[in-house]
Amino acid sequence: MKTAVNPYSEELELLAGNFGGQNRVAKILDVDRSCLTRWVKQRQIPDPRNQEKIVALHHIWVKLMTIFQPTTAMKWLLGINAHLSNHRPMDLIQQGRVAEVLAALEQGDTGAYA
Repeated sequence: MKTAVNPYSEELELLAGNFGGQNRVAKILDVDRSCLTRWVKQRQIPDPRNQEKIVALHHIWVKLMTIFQPTTAMKWLLGINAHLSNHRPMDLIQQGRVAEVLAALEQGDTGAYA
């Protein structure tokens, strides 16, 4: 039985390259690294919830790269954020609360204070 092409494979590979490996991507997405490996190697397509998280993380990372250098962008993603009521953006991505993360990113980019 032939496996369908995984359209998320390329996004995951780009994220892994930017984040220093699949381990960090798996941690941010809150999935087991073995799942991520299967998705990247197109052995399995992510479930709908994880599809949303992958697309969201990729979108947020692209936006971060327009504002910050990679090291600072990663600190923003993993650090506590006052615009998110002192939550970490990665935690909200895991919960599917992407709109809040994007709003916080926009607030920070425009210089708004929390």
